[in-house]
Amino acid sequence: MKINWGTGIVLAFIGFITFILYFVFRMSTDDRANHDLVTEDYYKKELTYQQNLDASNTARDMDAVLRIEKSSEGVTIFFPEQFDPQKISGRVSLYRPSNKRLDTDFPISLSKTHLLIPDNSLVGGRWDITVDWQYEGNTFFHKQKLVY
Repeated sequence: MKINWGTGIVLAFIGFITFILYFVFRMSTDDRANHDLVTEDYYKKELTYQQNLDASNTARDMDAVLRIEKSSEGVTIFFPEQFDPQKISGRVSLYRPSNKRLDTDFPISLSKTHLLIPDNSLVGGRWDITVDWQYEGNTFFHKQKLVY
């Protein structure tokens, strides 16, 4: 049986379309690929964006910039030493872009000027650390990317 060039082009298109559909189906049903949204409350977080910018500027203006360091014990967040640690309150959010099941939030409770996040609660890789904290009526915001 002899195939002319028109039939060959049609068969090539059908083969290409089948190839593309196979990969679309395969990637949409694969359990190893994670297709989650970045965050669940995306629009709600976007509404607070200007407030976060204002809080970051307040922290810079009042010399209340945080320092985040990694060590063998975990990640340590150093708060400004001129502030009384007992009066600092707020929330620390650990966001893992590659796996939302590893995301955690916890309240800030200090007895010293630093907060230690233990090594056993962190998996190696990239983390986005967000610290939203208050001191004597002022709100401060710090966001940093960290590769652990």
